[in-house]
Amino acid sequence: MVLEATMICIDNSEWMRNGDYSPNRFQAQADAVNLICGAKTQSNPENTVGVLTMAGKGVRVLVTPTSDLGKILHCMHGLEVGGEMNLAAGIQIAQLALKHRQNKKQQQRIIVFAGSPVKYDKKILEAIGKKLKKNSVALDIVDFGEEDSGKPEKLEALLTAVNNNDSSHIVHVPSGPNVLSDVLISTPIFTGDGEGGTGFAAAAAAAAAGGGSAYDFGVDPNLDPELALALRVSMEEERARQEAAAKRAAEEASKEGDSHQARRMQL
Repeated sequence: MVLEATMICIDNSEWMRNGDYSPNRFQAQADAVNLICGAKTQSNPENTVGVLTMAGKGVRVLVTPTSDLGKILHCMHGLEVGGEMNLAAGIQIAQLALKHRQNKKQQQRIIVFAGSPVKYDKKILEAIGKKLKKNSVALDIVDFGEEDSGKPEKLEALLTAVNNNDSSHIVHVPSGPNVLSDVLISTPIFTGDGEGGTGFAAAAAAAAAGGGSAYDFGVDPNLDPELALALRVSMEEERARQEAAAKRAAEEASKEGDSHQARRMQL
């Protein structure tokens, strides 16, 4: 069982408003981050996870590596979307946060979500990758959203520079009907190295596939009440968002119908 400290770098740039991933890029990313955090803390009780954002007014650490899943999930609420992603600064600050982790026995890992253009050239990214490798920091990259400006090639170059014994990974997730978190569930980014998938990952995969389970989300609330509660809250929030969106759509349709009716009355 891997003992690990992980920093997750979130792309909260203006590009995250796009709706080519359901329900939009930012929310699809947030749901995936929540599941990854749950998988990491579930696989080993001494694992820690931290989160930072890479856009807005600058890179901002939302929470330093902690094993408190509730604290991790709470920091995701109310995040502002805007500006451009600063990938290089995000990775460097994540590395700094891992360097100051309390348990030095933990292996170090950074997970980057990149859903907007990468403005840096290959040489800069390769230099960052080599520095990570020198400091024994693994890197996982989730490439989604924009594919222009040679973004996939740049991210592949970054991965090649940092990769050591296949400890780092990259997943390219095209837009479409598949939910971002569903795609990641079956990848090493979610399941971890050589673990064959954690119990959490297997439960989440079963839930995503509609598999039957005696418990909500495949998690026994008696064994892990905190995780079960976090998943239930996340699902209820998603249901509330969908209901609010449907209500807004219905109200807009009703207003449009009333305006058409008023115009006919005037004629």
